[in-house]
Amino acid sequence: MKRTLLAAAAALLALTGATAAGVPAGVADCPAGEFCAWTEADYGGQRVDWSGDDESWEGSIADADSSWANHAVSGPGIKDHVKVYESADLGGAMTICLAPGQEVNYNTAANDRGGSHTWATSC
Repeated sequence: MKRTLLAAAAALLALTGATAAGVPAGVADCPAGEFCAWTEADYGGQRVDWSGDDESWEGSIADADSSWANHAVSGPGIKDHVKVYESADLGGAMTICLAPGQEVNYNTAANDRGGSHTWATSC
């Protein structure tokens, strides 16, 4: 009986495209066409989402970003990548860049460093 259940579970994972850890792709709750950032790892805490550039993050997300998702609509010539910078006015170092569809549940180098972002055609 246990082997049958294990085989069924393995088949289900293979059919649904789940990763080895059992987490399906696209787990971040971020609207289509938006870039989202969360104050906690694993898409937790407060979420802020944008459909355009923001050259001065304010409120609880400034220097408090810990996970990110880019659910951009993509196409020829469309700015669909997101570059996050550590300071307002797109200043300082770029902390992370996300391609369309990319979700990052945590990144040590980018954690708690975001201050602004812009949409671009590439990273």
